Amino acid sequence: MPSADAVRAYLGLDANSQPDPQTAPIEFLIAHLRYLPPHLLSSFSASTIPKERSRIPAVRNRRLKYTNTDPPELQFSAARSQWPLLYEGQVRRGQQEGEEEKRWADKDFLQGFTRHVGKLGTLLGGYEEEREAERFRALRRERAEAEFVPEEESDSDEEYDQTYVSQQEPMTEEDAKASFERLIRERFIYGLLEDFDYDKVDWDETLDGDADREAEERWFDEEEDLEG
Repeated sequence: MPSADAVRAYLGLDANSQPDPQTAPIEFLIAHLRYLPPHLLSSFSASTIPKERSRIPAVRNRRLKYTNTDPPELQFSAARSQWPLLYEGQVRRGQQEGEEEKRWADKDFLQGFTRHVGKLGTLLGGYEEEREAERFRALRRERAEAEFVPEEESDSDEEYDQTYVSQQEPMTEEDAKASFERLIRERFIYGLLEDFDYDKVDWDETLDGDADREAEERWFDEEEDLEG
């Protein structure tokens, strides 16, 4: 892993320059991220977390541009499977996974034994749907336990909010899907999605715009002029 001295040396900074890349990594990245290559930026993965890095404008811009490419892991089906508790729609849990399992059995498994394939596909699809539904129930139980507040400790404002929400008209599936996709993108940009590889986005200089690259080139040209 590159040291703080190596990072400073690459940028031509004094050994005592501030902010310090070790003690103030976020402030250092705010000032210098665009001028560091990925192999040096990756050293900051150990000292920062995605949520903290959302304070860096360049990182937020990279994440935004990444979402605009419509990456597979942030698309509706994959995201709903990865973060099911964030989805407020009423789609039956595991239905899509079960259909995919059934298609696999129908198309690729037991070729030449067509008499048995249909029943097997239906059976496997049902099993997959049950597994996904059970996973969702387990996640719901875990969240409920984590958020449980004894009745005597809950305040009236929270009770009012819950009553107000329950009186709202139910959300349509189309609205629920749009809301979920928007929520996933917002949480991604602000570093709040669990189990996502943020490093591949945050340290990817190809996600910088042309205007950003031109600004960097001007910065290096100015540095060379000063040294000359």
